[in-house]
Amino acid sequence: MEAINDVWAEMKDLMISIYHLFTKSLFKLGDNEVSLGKILYILLSFVILTFLARRIKKILVDKILVNTSMEPGARATVGTVTKFVFIVVGSIVIIQTAGIDMTALTFIAGALGVGIGFGLQNITDNFISGVIILFEKPIKVGDRIDVGDVQGNVMSISFRATQILTNDNISIIVPNSEFISSRVINWSHNDRNIRFRIPVGVSYNEDPDKIKKILLEVADKNPHVLKKPEPNVLFDEYADSSLNFFLAVWTSTHTDKPRILKSELYFEIFRKFKEHNVEIPFPQRDIHIKSGPIGIDGK
Repeated sequence: MEAINDVWAEMKDLMISIYHLFTKSLFKLGDNEVSLGKILYILLSFVILTFLARRIKKILVDKILVNTSMEPGARATVGTVTKFVFIVVGSIVIIQTAGIDMTALTFIAGALGVGIGFGLQNITDNFISGVIILFEKPIKVGDRIDVGDVQGNVMSISFRATQILTNDNISIIVPNSEFISSRVINWSHNDRNIRFRIPVGVSYNEDPDKIKKILLEVADKNPHVLKKPEPNVLFDEYADSSLNFFLAVWTSTHTDKPRILKSELYFEIFRKFKEHNVEIPFPQRDIHIKSGPIGIDGK
């Protein structure tokens, strides 16, 4: 019996020592004492908070929002924002329940925020721009766009940057802020039907009605030109050496490769013009040499 009492006393002393170890103040933060127990509580709580935040995001994106009409990019945005809000609110609750004075952290957070704000200004700008793009959808995956001197198809949109694939199979990473602050041409924002105008010039000796008929025949035979809306020929101007026309055609398959369609049409137009003896003009200049008076000495 005495041995049991001795063991119990030792265990009691050990528990008291452990208690004092975890509750002993290590340093002060404002008016609060910070102990090892509070630090471990905060660390363990943050680990659990991060795990729960990831699970909530996964359930929200893969189980709940997948049943809605939202696009994958928008679903990912909602999930990320929800995770961020959950972590921020949870962090405040953890710090308060640990007995840490929030006013003491405000000054530290403010100082860090200023320093990080200057260092991460561009990243923050691109992140916010990415959120705007994913929600407002000025561009989306699969669109054909021009931004700055870059032209290509949108392959992916992340929070920081957008990947564009050019016709030369070159991937260009464009910061999202450029899509918000710069002018962007989206060739397929509404649909993939795009009209291209192909300039054609002929001699003044040709009949405009004949040229119109030939050009419409060329457009009608091309498989990449849509029948609806119908192709059209516009008489553009009387130029210095030619009658200028525009062959206006619609396509949905060559939105991302207009030069190929233009080349196909030009090849066929040239063949048709040669077949119908249509004269293709070239710049002409008339030079008039005027003789001056001859002097006494013959010069």
